[in-house]
Amino acid sequence: MRSDSVKKGIEKAPHRSLFKAMGYTDEEINKPLIGIVNAKSDIVPGHIHLDSVVEAVKAGILANGGTPIVFPSIGVCDGIAMGSIGMNYSLVTRELIADSVEAMAMAHGFDAMVMVPNCDKIVPGMLMAAARVNIPTVVVSGGPMLSLDIDNKSLDLNSVFEAVGSFKAGTITEEEVLACENNACPTCGSCSGMFTANSMNCLSEAIGMALPGNGTIPAVFSERLRLAKLAGKQVMEMLEKDIKPKDIMTKDNFLNALAIDMALSCSTNSMLHLPAIAYEAGVILDLEIANEISNKTPNLCKLAPAGPHHMQDLYYAGGVQAVMKELTKKNLLKTDIMTVTGKTMAENLEAVVNKNNNVIRPIDNPYSETGGIAVVKGNIAIDGGVVKKSAVAPEMLKHEGPAKVFDSEEEAIKAIYASEIKAGDVVVIRYEGPKGGPGMREMLSPTSAIAGMGLDKEVALITDGRFSGATRGAAIGHISPEAAEGGNIGLIENGDIIKIDILGGKIDVAISEEEMEARRLKQVIKEPKIKTGVLGRYARFVTSASTGAVLK
Repeated sequence: MRSDSVKKGIEKAPHRSLFKAMGYTDEEINKPLIGIVNAKSDIVPGHIHLDSVVEAVKAGILANGGTPIVFPSIGVCDGIAMGSIGMNYSLVTRELIADSVEAMAMAHGFDAMVMVPNCDKIVPGMLMAAARVNIPTVVVSGGPMLSLDIDNKSLDLNSVFEAVGSFKAGTITEEEVLACENNACPTCGSCSGMFTANSMNCLSEAIGMALPGNGTIPAVFSERLRLAKLAGKQVMEMLEKDIKPKDIMTKDNFLNALAIDMALSCSTNSMLHLPAIAYEAGVILDLEIANEISNKTPNLCKLAPAGPHHMQDLYYAGGVQAVMKELTKKNLLKTDIMTVTGKTMAENLEAVVNKNNNVIRPIDNPYSETGGIAVVKGNIAIDGGVVKKSAVAPEMLKHEGPAKVFDSEEEAIKAIYASEIKAGDVVVIRYEGPKGGPGMREMLSPTSAIAGMGLDKEVALITDGRFSGATRGAAIGHISPEAAEGGNIGLIENGDIIKIDILGGKIDVAISEEEMEARRLKQVIKEPKIKTGVLGRYARFVTSASTGAVLK
């Protein structure tokens, strides 16, 4: 066993004495040591309940011959950090989590691991570590939050952000905002739409690193605890069979994940996280591959913010596995690949059925013949930008309008709330990329304000930063290269005409190459806003959003 390095032989008597200082018996020490990464905290609604999930994992491990050993992980609540300096730190934590899990696993000789995350950067951070450490590993998340129907409208966190915009526009009262605030997030769990946390938990199933149901079983259902016990059992089976993450996280699995991403219409942040996880597994994913997959994969689901359904609806319809089953009907997935069940995807899907054709469209009746995420390129985005196409109003799929340029999210928000943005405008927010931010803040506040003011069918937003998975509208993020790297988004001036063709995959500013070069000669690139601490270090080593914003 790998853990023999910290417990076997007379030379390890000092090591065993330290185990005994913590109350471990010789019997426990002699069993396989299974690390459990617990992201529980009292500041993240998706994580507030994870101790109960971890206890269930422990029970599964104990019942199957292992010794569970719990250690913690940090995690940022993006919703609480949104619109403040806190959001600069969110994406950065993905690398910190990966590093810390790697360090803990390697330092203590664990034989296998169960990872218990739930929210945005925590899931990909742990999966990145799983690839690095490459010992038998199962992911089991805390599950999604429920959504309540109030006045015949299903609420979620995005509803509250949009309510603020509606209040600023004078269309609802402060009392109505409070009613939304009190009902939008009614339980623990990851926020209830197909936002980034739920996207990554669903894609953990798609990659094969989580058991069926991981992405969709609600946080407050006892079935979630049963799943956690099964995860503890399954990691022991993986250890016995020596099935490791890199046996599962192959290129075929990632291509499957991209296809399921497109069918589900996941968060655009998946275009940051999937390439980063793949990078750690030695697989290259880029935006060109994503576009190829999107062009041949139908969009079968429209969960919030793209449509009216929420995670509980997808759960009752059969979950991620039912979406996979639909895709297999046109051979859009490779199904002879290994998963953490110890079985192939084909075996996992044998008995799966689509239980609700309204929530999961049949493969012959999709919302669109192409995927829910689109990559656009042009003279603004030489290396690409990303948009959640399924959440864009039809009339905004092709748009042309004058640029309103801002060098920070705060400047843009101030202008939006001051009613300075008019129908037809294209809001440009730059110097918010991985390096320029630094940290590539999610910007749900400006997009929600635009939507809340009723302008989401008339105004586009583009940025070298990123948008929340809860964002809807013609919001194009990840523009690469970013302004802080000398990207052309830094050359746009107020009044320049921006041409957007989402279906055609194009985004351009209507100025000549000669004018572009003249502006480049005069350009003064702004330095990162924060140069010290972890953000300063991150800005020095982070790569482009087009390659997953990994550190090199």
